[in-house]
Amino acid sequence: MLGIIVLLKGWNILEWPSQSPDLNPIENLWWDLKKAVAVRKPKNVTELEAFAHDEWAKIPVDRCKTLVSSYASLLKAVITVKGCCTKY
Repeated sequence: MLGIIVLLKGWNILEWPSQSPDLNPIENLWWDLKKAVAVRKPKNVTELEAFAHDEWAKIPVDRCKTLVSSYASLLKAVITVKGCCTKY
């Protein structure tokens, strides 16, 4: 049952279909960040954190605007295929 919270051994678990699309635009930014940091090959946690902060600051505002502006068409595509796979 989509959207129903189940109590299991003290944990609140939201039932969700295993193939549900991740519609959050931030996921695209996390992927961008992951690629950018990996290119720099951090050697320890301190470098990883510093590189992540540096690369996050470099993400262009236009990238964010593009993700937000494409959100409506993404939602329409998911609704059209009733939650199944889309070209996104």
